Order: sequence, then C-alpha cells, then structure tokens
Amino acid sequence: MIPYISMKKSVLSIVTLVLSLNTIWGQQDAQYTQYMYNTLSVNPAYAGSRGVLSIAALHRSQWVGLDGAPRTQTLNISSPVSERLGLGLSIVNDEIGNGTNQDTYFDAAVSYTILVSDDAQLSFGFKAGGHFLNVDFNRLQNFQGQNNTALPPNIDKKFSPNFGAGMYYHKQNFYAGISAPNFLETEHFDRSGNGGSNSFLASERLNWYFISGYVHDLNADWKFKPAILFKTVRGAPLQVDLSANFLYKEKFSFGLAYRWSAAISALAGIQLTERLMVGLAYDREVTELGGSRFNDGSFEVFLRYEFKPVERTLDPRFF
Repeated sequence: MIPYISMKKSVLSIVTLVLSLNTIWGQQDAQYTQYMYNTLSVNPAYAGSRGVLSIAALHRSQWVGLDGAPRTQTLNISSPVSERLGLGLSIVNDEIGNGTNQDTYFDAAVSYTILVSDDAQLSFGFKAGGHFLNVDFNRLQNFQGQNNTALPPNIDKKFSPNFGAGMYYHKQNFYAGISAPNFLETEHFDRSGNGGSNSFLASERLNWYFISGYVHDLNADWKFKPAILFKTVRGAPLQVDLSANFLYKEKFSFGLAYRWSAAISALAGIQLTERLMVGLAYDREVTELGGSRFNDGSFEVFLRYEFKPVERTLDPRFF
C-alpha cells in the first residue's frame, strides 16, 4: 500500500503514477483494525496460545467507494499439539487496483512455550513460507483503449520465499508481543526499460510489530481492555493503533480505536456460541481522504470458530 497520499478520484491513478515514474514502491504489510483477533497473521508465536483448535477468517474492504481501493482477506488456523508446542497456518491475500497488484502469502508457524511463573507463559515462534506476486498492468483503467506498448510486462505469480519470527508473553489479564513476520526484503523489477537497467516496481520491506493489551475486571459482568499496536517499516511513518474495548458477560464486546493521524474506528463483536464469534469494525479517515466523496470508510468482518469450549480461566475472549 501507499500510505499518506491524497487520492481524489481513484487508487488506480496512484498505481499508474508510481509505475510510470519507475520509483521504488516500499510496500507495507496489510493493516487490520481487529488485529487483536488476527494475531497469528503478524506474530507466529501466537500459534496454539488459545489452547484449542481455532480457525479465524477476516475480510477488510478499505476506502469503500474509491475505485481500486485495497481489499484484504486472511485465514488463520492454529492449535496446540502438546503442552508446549503449537502449530499454525496463515494465508493472507491483499490486492489493490481491482486486481492490478495482488499479493498472496502462505506461511506455516510453530511456537514453543515456556512457563515463566505460575500464571504467565512466554512463547517463541517461527514461520516459513512464501509470497506470490501478480501485477497485471492491463487492468489499469487509465490505459484501457490506449496504446499499451509503453507498459512494463506483467508479473505472473512470481514466488518469493520468506520467513519470520516473534515472541509472545501472556498471562490471565495481560499480553505483549514483538515480531517481524517477513525478514527477507525482496525487490521486484523489470529489466526491459532504460536500456536494460533495473527499474523497480515493488519492494517488500521488513515490518516490525509490537502489540500489547491489558484486561481489567470492572465487576462480575464487565471487563475493560485497552490495547496498542506499533508497526514500523523503513520508508514509511510509524503506525500507532490505540483501542479501548468493553466486554459484557463474556458475550458482547464494543469499543473505539484510533490509528494515529489516519483513522478513527468503531468495533463490535458477539460470542454467538461458546465456539463461534463474529466481529465488525468500521474506520473513518481523519485525513483529507476521509472528506472525499469517493470514500465511504473501511469495513472489516471477522469470524472465529473453535472446536471445543475455551477454558474460562484464560480470559481468551479478549485476546
């Protein structure tokens, strides 16, 4: 994605501008408002930490109403396989420009947990997998019906291996984690232009994450959880997400979040059964983009299914 650029009419025009100038495109990982429920996508040490076989899916439509805006889907599966070992699978699909640029990540994660006190655990995680990149310049609407000979050649399912690692500390009412999901910085380029010189189209950058949250019991029915996420990548501003959520009778959750200098969000969730949870989030930009009539905000839908009831003592409904 290309952060903090004012877009009046279409993300496609931004894609066109970037590619036509042959500049380096420093790409960030996809962003999530409900990151507290989508942790495996950014930290492999989370695998198996919920104590059950857990399947979680998320869909994000960003900047609805803006033609070619980013859309992201994630699927995470994780489970403990022993008292200390956890396994997980993470799939992320991220696209921009109505399929002009599509990134698909497949990763297998393994975690190892040690007890650091009677009620606290520290997990170390490692993930390995790869990334498929598709770039179809023919989808750029600005070039439809025009002579496309000046366009660079498409990139068709180019595979790049990668690996990442993380640590995750958690106890009954607190968690914190640090991770780098993809260590390798892969550059995608076209050698056909400028007399064979390298003309960079996309560059995968190392993203660092720090997440933390605390669950406070207000009374027998109500819990309160403030949480924070920091994400940093070279060539882009530091991203800071702050959130405050309430949980009522371990069934209904709701709250607000703020992405520093970017967006304000509303979150809601319901534990439909002991095994099934659904969550919703809506973001509204606080930048110039938020005031554009082409942008109706961003939406997320989250589903999680677990194959047996979660132990109540772990407070897992909130992280």
